[in-house]
Amino acid sequence: MAPPDSKLDEQGAEAVALYKRLLSDVIDRRPSGTRQRLAAALGKNRSFISQITNPNYLTPIPARHLDTLFEICHFSAEERRRFIEAYTRAHPNRPALVHDAHKTRAHTVYLPDLGDPGKNLALQSAIDVFVRDIAGIIGGGNSKRKRP
Repeated sequence: MAPPDSKLDEQGAEAVALYKRLLSDVIDRRPSGTRQRLAAALGKNRSFISQITNPNYLTPIPARHLDTLFEICHFSAEERRRFIEAYTRAHPNRPALVHDAHKTRAHTVYLPDLGDPGKNLALQSAIDVFVRDIAGIIGGGNSKRKRP
């Protein structure tokens, strides 16, 4: 049996392309580094971000990532509404996993500049994962990160 969404009809494929174009447009209007911040927040490689923002690839964006996308990319209410509308059209049989309100709050942490962009990104990513893990423990949820 084929997994859901493995064979999209033409209308579904256009809806996937539409929400990917919307995401790409939003990211293109954000400061440089947004794709890298998004990759770090999702715990993915930048190539994953390229794949989920390219309308030529029909690989769907996992619903569990939508709230993070909206938060990191700072979708306006209208952009969010249009994206969710296209996403729902593309994947009508998926349960709604998008929340109306963000379940996170902003908190700025000043990190030392390690003098190397790669090391700075690694430190930022480690802090992001640490905070997500601690929040998952406190909130009783499961962290997506595997333990060694």
